[in-house]
Amino acid sequence: MQKIPMLKSTYERLSKELEELRTTERAKIAKIIDEARELGDLKENAEYHAAKEKQGLMEARITELQGLISCAQVIDPSTLAHERVSFGSTVVLTDIDSGEEFCYTIVGTQETNPEKGLISIESPVARALLGKEEGDEVEIMLPSGKKSFEIEEISYKPIEC
Repeated sequence: MQKIPMLKSTYERLSKELEELRTTERAKIAKIIDEARELGDLKENAEYHAAKEKQGLMEARITELQGLISCAQVIDPSTLAHERVSFGSTVVLTDIDSGEEFCYTIVGTQETNPEKGLISIESPVARALLGKEEGDEVEIMLPSGKKSFEIEEISYKPIEC
């Protein structure tokens, strides 16, 4: 089973959500289903069908969370050297053709937020950067085509998801 790298805060958030679903939400939906059953004919009982659908979605989320948590590899990026690009590294890149600068932080799939510059370790950009050092040039295949970048800086900055 492949390990999924993630921050401790993400692991704790997912664990809390799982516990909430298992305890509180399961009981709430079971009660709603019981109450809807008492209304009579289940074929035309919209409340019953809506509750059963919600229950199915919740059980799917529970299964998803259990899988994520069981495969989680909690990493504290502040303990890593960041001499080379790794999980939790903040990387400043310069597009060799345009001179435009980009800044990305490499995080787990559950922490990804492109608007904040947080990119998944599974993304093509992150995979191309992993293991590289300052001054290295990398070619990255983007939707717009192949682009060349120079790595200007690699550092660690606290990550806020």
